[in-house]
Amino acid sequence: MRRRGMTAIALWLAFLLGCGAIISRTTFTTDLSAFLPRTPTPEQQLLMDQLRDGLASRLILVGIEGADAPTRAGLSRQIALRLRADPAFASVNNGEPVNTGHDQAFLFNHRYLLSPAVTPARFSADGLHAALGDSIDLLASPAGLLAKGLLPRDPTGEMVRLLEQLNSGSRPHLVDGAWAARDGARALLLLQTRAAGSDTDAQQAAMAAIQQAFDTAAGGTAAARLVMTGPGVFSVTSRDTIKSQVSRLSLISVVLIAALLLLVYRSFSALALGYLPVISGALAGIAAVSLGFGSVHGITLGFGTALIGEAVDYSIYLFVQSEEGADKQQDWVKRFWPTIRLGVLTSIVGFASLLLSGFPGLAQLGLYSIAGLVAAALVTRFVLPHLLPEKFRIHDVSAIGRLLARLARRAPALRWPAVMVLLLACGILAAQRNSLLNDKISSLSPVSQADVALDERLRADMGAPDVRYLVVVAGTSREAVLRSSEQVAQVLQTQVDQGELAGFESPSRYLPSTQTQLARQASLPPPAVLEARLAQAVQGLPVSAPVFKPFLADVEAARSQPLLQAADLEKTSMAMAIDALLIEKNQQWRALLPLTATEGGSINAARIRAALSASPLADVLLVDMKAESDRLYSGYLHEAVLLSLSGVAAIAGLLLLVFRSPMRVLRVIAPLVAAVITVTAGLALLGQPLIILHLVGLLLVVAVGSNYALFFDRPDPGVPLSPRTLVSMLFANLTTVAGFGLLAFSKVSILQAMGATVAPGVILALLYSAIFARQADA
Repeated sequence: MRRRGMTAIALWLAFLLGCGAIISRTTFTTDLSAFLPRTPTPEQQLLMDQLRDGLASRLILVGIEGADAPTRAGLSRQIALRLRADPAFASVNNGEPVNTGHDQAFLFNHRYLLSPAVTPARFSADGLHAALGDSIDLLASPAGLLAKGLLPRDPTGEMVRLLEQLNSGSRPHLVDGAWAARDGARALLLLQTRAAGSDTDAQQAAMAAIQQAFDTAAGGTAAARLVMTGPGVFSVTSRDTIKSQVSRLSLISVVLIAALLLLVYRSFSALALGYLPVISGALAGIAAVSLGFGSVHGITLGFGTALIGEAVDYSIYLFVQSEEGADKQQDWVKRFWPTIRLGVLTSIVGFASLLLSGFPGLAQLGLYSIAGLVAAALVTRFVLPHLLPEKFRIHDVSAIGRLLARLARRAPALRWPAVMVLLLACGILAAQRNSLLNDKISSLSPVSQADVALDERLRADMGAPDVRYLVVVAGTSREAVLRSSEQVAQVLQTQVDQGELAGFESPSRYLPSTQTQLARQASLPPPAVLEARLAQAVQGLPVSAPVFKPFLADVEAARSQPLLQAADLEKTSMAMAIDALLIEKNQQWRALLPLTATEGGSINAARIRAALSASPLADVLLVDMKAESDRLYSGYLHEAVLLSLSGVAAIAGLLLLVFRSPMRVLRVIAPLVAAVITVTAGLALLGQPLIILHLVGLLLVVAVGSNYALFFDRPDPGVPLSPRTLVSMLFANLTTVAGFGLLAFSKVSILQAMGATVAPGVILALLYSAIFARQADA
């Protein structure tokens, strides 16, 4: 026996070392990617890519508040100057004309390759005459100064057209040379990081660099205040919030459960030994998830914190139910371990259903639960008895046990009131059946409402549109998707002309396809031909042909200039647009064309889809990002409902396999179902629609409550439960409530949801198990 014990302890220590080694190399995440499907549709894949690596994920919006407008503008310029030298940022924009000269030179030098107006008709005699007339008319407009300077070299107005196209979007106001909100309350900056938004460490470093730049610039300007928002900022703040919440709640949970156990045990050695299964279970859960998924989500850690209250139950059963002496502990193994083992198996079977989820986040919770509970139970069964000192005993709890025995005998008197409560709960669920589930993906976000409000405010100040609809063009090469995007642009331009759209973006606007660039070059006539046509075109206009000798030279140079490549745009403001609209992944290319609704109107998606379908285009999708995200989460939620029901069905099947008695299975399952119904009705009554973590919590209520139901379900109702067994169930229940109940006070909504579900659920499971337990005949 001693040799067997030493072997068990040695294997346990080796297991802990292995878990520690795995955890030391584990990556912890907090973004929503763990709650996105493993096998997405093309629309869902686009949504996932944009969340992880898209340009929007790399943007940080910065606001400088307080002080006066000149001070804010000065701080903006100093911050921008410092950050432009930081390689972590791909671009820093605050309204200063830093790249204006370079951008204008680039546009001017490539105007004949970029302008969609460059066609053979444009450079005919009639086309030149019309273009010259428009340029001369422009001299009398506010843009006349620019047009006058460009006229000798650009009489067709290509440069003016390109500038109008580039500046067509909404931009913030300029105050003292820097962007400012429309109400003048804050200065604004828009920054793009080189790292993706999913790289939380890099985003945190970027935020620190921004804050340091502000602190250096502000100096003693105490009145000024810096605010930041954006997907990367949300990722960092969410991780910090979850980390602090998990750390704080873990500490409080450990202290609270320790105090409760000390009250029962009156022994520090018993307390320390009782935590060994908990530590083993937590390490096993994290290591298993790390091996299975490559990273561990913060919500999984939060769930693990609460699982402390469940894992400690097994040692409570051992210490309270067994008498003094090693032989008594072996007697506990014979008398009680089969029931506890069956309870562990029901938990494994219930949570195994989550492993089938197509969403890694849900599968992580299932794997953590299974690995953690199995490790805690095995340590309790095979290791803990060999670590107990001779003559180990805890404080006498017989008085509490006798009181509980009297209450248990009277519990069946509450059956009819319990039935009335259940009927009332069923009525509440039936009345609110259409609003029981929260199918908004925002319910998963740990971002606070204050941060969401700040984000909306800064985006409105920046004039950033709410891009809901995207046309997506797929292809095997950059050239292929650029050509297709040009065809799509023609269809969309028709919709703009018809008033269906206010406008759209396209990567081909900044980087035309090679085919289009060659066609535009071919539209430029040879020098002699152009000179003859120009001489005809100036007839009747207040200009003479010799003025346009620079124009003739530029056109001749454009006829043979190298075609534009993506690398040519790198140091221009247009590089950000190309990064956002032209995406390559796994040797597949996609062009994104965001659509803008008319002012005060909305986009008729069905009409746009019909127009795209009528064109001879392949691999073109119109994606409604909002509808797709809601559809994604709705499917996720309904899958979780089915998996939870499958878990309960699997538990019932396991019990039927063990007991071979449908009535006995019904007696065990009934209290658990009653607890689930009551808790769900209570949440509905409090106006809390169910989210994913509520459903996981309800499954955990069934898994934990099965232990109580199994203890109360005795083959011989004439033999009452021993007082020690009742005491062990009570304190096991209280530790579970302490572990999960703390989550109900978390600031992270998804953790709060689980706490608000499990804590009352396990209490009700214990009460219903006692109320509906079989009693001896009179």
